[in-house]
Amino acid sequence: MSNCRALLIALTLVLAGCQQQAETAAVPLGPADAARGRALVSKYGCGACHVIPGIGNARGLMGPSLAGIASRPKLEGGLPNDSGNMVRWILDPKSVNPRTLMPDLNMSEQDAHDISAFLYTLK
Repeated sequence: MSNCRALLIALTLVLAGCQQQAETAAVPLGPADAARGRALVSKYGCGACHVIPGIGNARGLMGPSLAGIASRPKLEGGLPNDSGNMVRWILDPKSVNPRTLMPDLNMSEQDAHDISAFLYTLK
C-alpha cells in the first residue's frame, strides 16, 4: 500500500511540474500584423528564393513565386491554404515536405503569423 501511495505522490508532483512548465512556456501571440510581416520577409531574406510582389529585391528563382499565394487552393505538400497551414509551413517546412529546399529559419511563431498575414495580401 505504501508503494502505491508513494507512486501517487510522485505522479502528482510530476503532473504539477508539467502544468507549471506549460504555463511559463506559453507565450501569447499578438494579432497578426501584415505590415510587420512585409518587413520580416526582407529581414529573413525570403526574396533570395522567391519572387514576392511589392518587395523590391525579392526576385529569387529557387522557390515558387509567391504572387497570388492568397488565392491558391493549396500550399506545399497539398495542404489546404489556410493561415494555420501557412504558419506551419513557414515554421517547419521539412515537417510538411522532408525533401523541400526551404530552410528552417528558426523564427518565432509571432513572426510566422505576421509573415502569413502579409502573404495573404498577395491575391
